Amino acid sequence: MIVIVGAGLMGAATAWELARRGIEVTLIEAYEIGHRNGSSHGTSRIFRRAYADPLYVELTGRAGECWRELEADSGTALLRTTGGLDFGAGHDPEGLARVLAVAGVPHELLSARAAAERWPYIRFDGPVLFHPEAGVVDADATVAACVRRAAELGADVRTNTRVTGIDVRDGVRVCTDDGAELAADTVVVAAGAWLPELADAIGVPLRLPPLRVTQQQVFHFRQRDPGQSWPTLVATDDLDVYGLPSGGDGGAAPAVKVAEHHGGTPTTASTRDGVVDPASRAAVSAWVDKRLPGLDPVPVAEASCLYTVTPDEDFILDRVGPVVMVSPCSGHGAKFAPLIGRMAADLALGQAGPHPRFALRRTEAPS
Repeated sequence: MIVIVGAGLMGAATAWELARRGIEVTLIEAYEIGHRNGSSHGTSRIFRRAYADPLYVELTGRAGECWRELEADSGTALLRTTGGLDFGAGHDPEGLARVLAVAGVPHELLSARAAAERWPYIRFDGPVLFHPEAGVVDADATVAACVRRAAELGADVRTNTRVTGIDVRDGVRVCTDDGAELAADTVVVAAGAWLPELADAIGVPLRLPPLRVTQQQVFHFRQRDPGQSWPTLVATDDLDVYGLPSGGDGGAAPAVKVAEHHGGTPTTASTRDGVVDPASRAAVSAWVDKRLPGLDPVPVAEASCLYTVTPDEDFILDRVGPVVMVSPCSGHGAKFAPLIGRMAADLALGQAGPHPRFALRRTEAPS
C-alpha cells in the first residue's frame, strides 16, 4: 500500500495517478478537501509555456497532455486556454521567444504598438511575447476531481487527520493524531508549506534544501468591459506581477486576478495570519491603475496563500528509502500538477529515478 500525506494539488494528483494504475492508496489530509489554508485553493492558476529555462518549457508540454487526460478521465473541464503575454522593462520577451522557437512552441513577438492594437485595455512600452497555449487552471476543481476519481477507483481518503510521524525502523508506519498507525510499503509526502514542520517527524535523512515559506496575497479587479477576453500576463517593471482571469474567486462579474510573484511575508504554515498586507494591496492597485486601464483599480476581492520556495526555485521530487518527497513549489508548480502526479507515482513504484534538477542531493557540496 502507498500512503500519501497531503491532498493539495500534488498529493491529490498522485493519488489519482496511483489509483488509476490499480495501486492500493490511502490519502491523508489534515483538513477538509479543498481547504483554504495552504497553496492549492482558488479557481485560477496560470498555465503557460513561456519559461527562460528549456527544461520547464519541455515539462509544460508534457503537463498540457496530462491535463487533457485528467479532464477526460474525470469528465471535468480544468484547463481553459486564453493565450498569454510576457512584457515589461525588467522582463525579456525576446529571450523567451528564442527559447520557445527552439522548443517549437507557437508564439509571436509583437511591438508595443501591435500589442496595444490587439489588447487596448493593457498599456505596453516595449516588445510583447504572446503564446496561444497559455491559460487558466481551476485549482479547486482539480483537487476535487482528483480526489473524487481516486476514491471511485478505490483509494481510501481520510480527512481532518494529521500525520504526526513516519516510522521506518521496522517496516513503514504512518502515525496520525487520532492514534492510528498505518502500515505502508511507501509514503509520498506532499505536505506543501507544512513540509519544513513535518520533516523532523520523518524517519529518514532527507537532506532538504533550506525552504522559505511566505504568505502571499492576491487581488481581483473588476473588468470595465465584461465582454473583453483577457489573456494571462507576466510582467516585470515597477513590480514583478502576474495576472489572469479570476474565475469564481473574483465574484459573479468578470474580474482579473493580479498579484506580486516575489516578496511576501516570511511565515510558517502553522503561524500564518491570513491578513492581507496593505502595502501590497496599494502597490498592486497602483500598478493596475498604471498598466491595466481595462480594470477598475479598486480590488473587489482579495485572499492570501502560501509559497514554499527552494533556493534555486526548482522542485523537490525525489525518493529516500521508502519515502517520496513531492514539493513542486516556489510559486510556479500548479500548472504541472497532473504531470507531477505521474512522476511521483513512478518514483513511488520504483519505475523511475528523480530528475537530476529535482533530486535532493543537488544541494550537497561535491566531495
